[in-house]
Amino acid sequence: MAAPTLDDLRRYAIARTLFKPTTLPGAIRRLGFVQADPIRAPARAQDLTLRHRVKDYRAGDLERRYTRLPIEEDCLVNYGFLPREHLALMHPREARQAWDAETRRKAAEVLAFVREHGQVHPREVEAHFAHGRVTNYWGGSSNATTHLLDGMHYRGMLRVVRRDSGTRIYEVAAHPPCDESPAGRAARAAALVDLIVRKYAPLPASSLTYLVRLLGYGAPHLAQNTQAALRLAPNRFASCRIEGTTWFWPADENPASRRHAPDEAVRLLAPFDPVVWDRRRFELLWGWRYTFEAYVPAPKRRLGYYALPLLWHERVIGWANVTAKGGRLQPVFGYADTKPRDAAFRLALDEELQRMAAFLDGERRGS
Repeated sequence: MAAPTLDDLRRYAIARTLFKPTTLPGAIRRLGFVQADPIRAPARAQDLTLRHRVKDYRAGDLERRYTRLPIEEDCLVNYGFLPREHLALMHPREARQAWDAETRRKAAEVLAFVREHGQVHPREVEAHFAHGRVTNYWGGSSNATTHLLDGMHYRGMLRVVRRDSGTRIYEVAAHPPCDESPAGRAARAAALVDLIVRKYAPLPASSLTYLVRLLGYGAPHLAQNTQAALRLAPNRFASCRIEGTTWFWPADENPASRRHAPDEAVRLLAPFDPVVWDRRRFELLWGWRYTFEAYVPAPKRRLGYYALPLLWHERVIGWANVTAKGGRLQPVFGYADTKPRDAAFRLALDEELQRMAAFLDGERRGS
């Protein structure tokens, strides 16, 4: 295999994840994990990610079809959707912070209630138990029942069976027993590291280290094992060193392959799309700094509230903030350098905006 150049890595980073559109379960299986975010600007991040990878995908399809798919809402490096078989790598999950006796008692009572009723809305649980309020992570006040249900879901006691107007509906979860021997834990940790490398490759070494640390969210009880798997990365993954940065990717892939040639399409990507998720890699590959600014005070924003990276050929050339009012898109564009002036770009951008409009129209119609 020829040593890849930075240009090769750039094309490879795009081509390996922007695969030919397939079915919804096929796309989630190939991605391995789809990050979720509740903001709609103009749609949720999970829908914006899947629209490029699922044939005829419409905003809201994931939520509408969730109950019929072999997928789960759960955690990996953050919260999202993943194939059901991946849960066995992380459950039974042991949270970093153990519950006190009172919380364990309440959780046991709620678990018995859910087991008796089958599927429950948090409102039903609150009406029965009236747990009151608790101080949340940000120092504010939250519904104690919602907080407890979140914790039970995280610990694998409950699963999300569907959503009702965005609210999680829970049922009792069942996880098969797993091998808790040292060899079993090491194998699961190695599989988790493989999963994140296959999703986010090619990865700078510092980004791989960061992602393994983030696995402490999905598998905190395997932290020592995932760190051990990280130390084996030079032996388990292919790598190269370019301009002082070591890059890793799956050993069975070739970043320098001619099959990674870019296409002619323009794409507006979600802020958490695998192409742009890693901000370190983004700057190395495209030479400018992209930031997600939804939680930045408006006067301090450079790109806008929910800037969608703008990909053309093998370059992320700018961004767009897109709103949809009265069924019409209202995009506002920005460019890292100069806006392309050729007719091919204008045509490709128009086609992407038409695809975006059709994607959003599906949610508006509820189809």
